[in-house]
Amino acid sequence: MATAKTSKPKSYRVRESARAKHVSIKISHLGEVEVVVPVGFDQRQLPDIIRKRQDWIAKTIQRIVAERQSVSSGLLEPPLGQILPDSLGLRALAEQWRIHYEPTASPHVIVTKSVPHALVLRGAVDQPQLCHRALKQWLKRKAEVHLIPWLRQTSQDVVLPFNRAAVRGQKTLWASCSIKANISLNYKLLFLPPHLVRYVFIHELCHTVHLNHSRKFWALVAEKEADYKQIDSELNKAWIYIPEWVERGDSDDE
Repeated sequence: MATAKTSKPKSYRVRESARAKHVSIKISHLGEVEVVVPVGFDQRQLPDIIRKRQDWIAKTIQRIVAERQSVSSGLLEPPLGQILPDSLGLRALAEQWRIHYEPTASPHVIVTKSVPHALVLRGAVDQPQLCHRALKQWLKRKAEVHLIPWLRQTSQDVVLPFNRAAVRGQKTLWASCSIKANISLNYKLLFLPPHLVRYVFIHELCHTVHLNHSRKFWALVAEKEADYKQIDSELNKAWIYIPEWVERGDSDDE
């Protein structure tokens, strides 16, 4: 097998984090490089740090590309390279939506429901970016209607209350919990199988008690979900369920 050429990444994103104690390099499932640094870190040191880790970065990106290619034919909707999706597979809700496009003179794109499980996009549908943005807004509203009540029910089931819930479009997180027990859910959870969604809920609800990943936190997770290790391992590769067009373009901050 050929060895990947190890060269410095053409670009990388730098993010300051109050929680970071040292510099860390993260590779997203799209092959994007993010460097997380402590607040106040001298970023002039980053080129040298990146150079020292370039072999690992190149090999990691190569592996991610290979994994995406291996699953693209069976799990990603739409197929890679398709500019506009013709369907949405919302596994969390066991729903399959067909998408139709109707061009009009409007400079905008609106999404309406025609028949059950069919969406119509009207307007400047020759502009993929506008279509993607409109579909993402529809997905966010869909998530607010379905995921937040589901989270409330799970909260009651496992007896772990939270404060408020909101839906966002985080780049790398399925969900998050704040120190005030406010939970943010990623609308992309709609694409995941139900058991993974429920596990994400339980994980974040446990953070209302332990806002860390300590032994006590994992003990609480195990109490609420006995098979958490297997499900957590499954969740690590759950990005394969997310259509690439959803991941590209605008996204909320973490």
